[in-house]
Amino acid sequence: MTTSPGFRISRDKLLAISGVLVLLGIVAGKVYHPSGSKDQKKVFIAVNANQEGRVFEGIGAVSAGASSRLLTDYPEPQRSEILDYLFKENFGAGFQHLKVEIGGDVNSADGCEPSHMHSREEENYSRGYEWWLMKEAKKRNPDLLLDCLAWGAPYWIGDFYSQDMADYVAKFIQGAKSAHGLDIDYTGIWNEVPPDLAWIKLLRRTLDARGLKQVKIVAADETLRRGWVIADEMIKDSELKDAIHAVGAHYPKFSSTAQAKQLGKPLWASEDGPWHAGWTSAMDLARMFNRNYVIGKITKTEIWSPVTSYYDNLPVPGSGVMRANSPWSGHYEVPPTVWATAHTTQFTRPGWQYLDGACVLIDGGSLVTLKSPSGEDYSMVIETTDTENAQTLSFQVEGAFAGKPLHVWRTRANEHFAELGVIQPRQGVFSLSLDARSIYSLTTTTGQRKGQAAAPPATPFPFPYREDFESYEAGAAPRYFADQAGLFEVVKRAGTTGNALRQVIPSKGIEWPAHFNPAPETFLGALNWTDYEVSVDALIEKAGFVSLFGRVGKIPQSFDPPNGYWLKVSDNGDWQLDRVRSIKGKMQDPKTIIGSGKVRFTADQWHRLGLRFNRAIIRVMIDHEAVAEIQDATFASGMVGIGGGWNGAQFDNLSISSGVDVEPRSWTRN
Repeated sequence: MTTSPGFRISRDKLLAISGVLVLLGIVAGKVYHPSGSKDQKKVFIAVNANQEGRVFEGIGAVSAGASSRLLTDYPEPQRSEILDYLFKENFGAGFQHLKVEIGGDVNSADGCEPSHMHSREEENYSRGYEWWLMKEAKKRNPDLLLDCLAWGAPYWIGDFYSQDMADYVAKFIQGAKSAHGLDIDYTGIWNEVPPDLAWIKLLRRTLDARGLKQVKIVAADETLRRGWVIADEMIKDSELKDAIHAVGAHYPKFSSTAQAKQLGKPLWASEDGPWHAGWTSAMDLARMFNRNYVIGKITKTEIWSPVTSYYDNLPVPGSGVMRANSPWSGHYEVPPTVWATAHTTQFTRPGWQYLDGACVLIDGGSLVTLKSPSGEDYSMVIETTDTENAQTLSFQVEGAFAGKPLHVWRTRANEHFAELGVIQPRQGVFSLSLDARSIYSLTTTTGQRKGQAAAPPATPFPFPYREDFESYEAGAAPRYFADQAGLFEVVKRAGTTGNALRQVIPSKGIEWPAHFNPAPETFLGALNWTDYEVSVDALIEKAGFVSLFGRVGKIPQSFDPPNGYWLKVSDNGDWQLDRVRSIKGKMQDPKTIIGSGKVRFTADQWHRLGLRFNRAIIRVMIDHEAVAEIQDATFASGMVGIGGGWNGAQFDNLSISSGVDVEPRSWTRN
């Protein structure tokens, strides 16, 4: 977006928008909602640059809960194209703020984000993908604001609301700067957990003592009815009020409390979103971006998640504004939610100011108007997403804006981010007829653009598939694996040359209360794999057990293992095969033992585990010997996984193939 002090408007650009750009010589007054015919709804709005409201602080994205996990595995140029659609200015969604999770080695929705400190003594600021994402986002928009928030914490922290945790947050921010040159602007407390008010003050003192006075605190990131409760506490406690820069609430449904509005602090929807990416969700976003301010005086809205880069059998599938969870093919999708976001981000910037006289609800929709810091430009964003009827808005623009032409863009179900033409007000007056269930942006600026990068077609997950981990450096997370508990990193293979994959977390950490963790496990593959053999080398360090999973389906947001078949072998040689079938709403143990036995199996030695699926027959193999053949037809297809207990365990030479005596079959989801 560029500002435009003047325009040369061609005659043919003064076009009608589905017969709707009508230039009328009317005198617009205050907002008026007519009660006449449905076919003749009119609203009169005055745009006065002196009716200043709050300062717009941006539209943000929340990369957390391992929602961006598969994005780093994309090949070029597709990976850069996806990032352009997310963060590049005047190209796609153009997010202006990025909040990332401070990884805690615990599951925070769709997987575990790794910690920068697996132990008290260790610091590693290259682990994980959020550093990379922040750098790529800043590369595309140097003015983008950065934010961080913890969902959980490593086991060694002990108590979340402690000095250890305050130091942990500060070290994350300092590491972002020292290792990556990133200046983090904001930090939160503990995602969607009731805050410890004394700890917020402790965090402020800790940041100040570490030279991080410029880092502002957002609190308390609670949901629904508790979202604005901290505002009441801030009114009573001046030290708390001074410690907090902005009050952040999750999923506020456009509203805030009177106490929050009276604080004199910025109000944020610090997590929001429809969790889907179709046209209905695009309309949801348009409502949020506008009505959060019109009703709640909320000046920043942050969306979880920017991109669905996680498997579809994980919790909350398809939450992203974009979709990119097929890195093996390079395929991605640019849904209408991208363009609903662009209707705000490509027409305003953080620092613009709302003009409250022209921020109103209209019939089945809303309108916001903002002016640039220089006062030379203004933009309007209008949504009519709750009405089935067309309507006309008539405007009287006053002052310096009165004679400026307005560029008009529109998105509707079958047309996304289309530039329609230019309105030239006459003595500050113009009218605009609006289609139902549509989004419009009007602006005196130029430079807006609809990115045109095209993705290749989707292809299935590679089959057969083999991974020996030899192409990775120590500490890397191998492509396509989705850790659901524990952390799996490439290491030097025990007892021999080459690499292996190791589960490195010795104990369960401080969990996010919305997702308790099962035993360590990581998964990859395709839900439509039917008859196949999966096998892997496994080594138990000292004591414990190792796991192999097959025909894995839904992975629950709980401490239960996923639906499918789970082979577990302990260091004493005991093995069992569980059928896991979680049923929503039922509390009983979802595991049923369908096979068990004992074999020669010792710790600190490599063994080979295998499961072979052929229709309803499951063959269990340990050290290349079939130890059982079990009949069970509960699950016909699914992914694969490996894991263990809270013990050191290593894995190598993972193989998924059709098997020697397995006839491959196709499978179609009903």
